Amino acid sequence: MSSESELVIEPLNRNHNRATFNCGIESLDRYLKRQASQDIKRRISRVFVACALQDETRVLGYYTLSTLSIDLSVLPEKVAKKLPRHPIPAALISRLAIDISAQGKGIGKMLLSNSIKRTLAVRDDIAISAMVVDAINQEADSFYKRYGFSRLAHSGSRLFLPLKSL
Repeated sequence: MSSESELVIEPLNRNHNRATFNCGIESLDRYLKRQASQDIKRRISRVFVACALQDETRVLGYYTLSTLSIDLSVLPEKVAKKLPRHPIPAALISRLAIDISAQGKGIGKMLLSNSIKRTLAVRDDIAISAMVVDAINQEADSFYKRYGFSRLAHSGSRLFLPLKSL
């Protein structure tokens, strides 16, 4: 399982079996199993899942996508000085998780790429200046930094990637 052609990445729906998903981080497992559908119904976030073409019900990984505004005070000075003096719109990946059985096979990279492609696809209709992620631990922090994300000031685990850089 190392090719995007062997995967389908689609919005979470009732056909997906979330009960067996286990990424090794209880809060991410619990979110998918118990809260994701509620957030979708309330339009809090969108949830996208990766499944193998051979079994489109089994969730191998997922990410959530929503929007937020970034205050200029948390942006690096060289980025902030080029922007108007009000919060900037961004897309937020607040969760990205891979089932233990599928870790190390490139699915995280595929999900991150998919989230960026989805965001770029709507950028002509909705103003979005950056991608923001919440890194749940040091491993996730390192993962996002490999793809060009950098830390927002005073934010702890929050990282960003200006879409202009893509």
